[in-house]
Amino acid sequence: MTVVIHHNPACGTSRNVLAVIEAAGYAPVVIDYLSEGWTRPQLLALFAAADLTPRSALRTSKSPAAELGLLDETVSDETILSAMLEHPVLVNRPIVCTPKGVRLCRPSEAVLDLLDNWPKGPFLKEDGSEMIDAQGARVGA
Repeated sequence: MTVVIHHNPACGTSRNVLAVIEAAGYAPVVIDYLSEGWTRPQLLALFAAADLTPRSALRTSKSPAAELGLLDETVSDETILSAMLEHPVLVNRPIVCTPKGVRLCRPSEAVLDLLDNWPKGPFLKEDGSEMIDAQGARVGA
């Protein structure tokens, strides 16, 4: 199974998702979108596949969204999309693509819906909280 993760190595949730994918035995294609940036067709395709809009994919914390005036409800999706192209950090992450679908994996447990295989339990996130218990069952969601 091919797994692609649009990843920010500085983000704990993104690191957790990547760790789950790798611990499950996958060798994902890792796209550091902060370095590579986004293209308009790429974002539109990802958003369509994940049933997101630019507004629903907007990272509102630890980003320049407020300074750019993007949090106002009257700001159009087109304006938000243009800002995302200029400031890649505005796109919430991680976005994971597999043959099972495309999702914004927040919380990190959401990645489990996209994988055929899971890591053996128990599997802990960076913060020590359990994602998969000792019996291999999902914890939280």
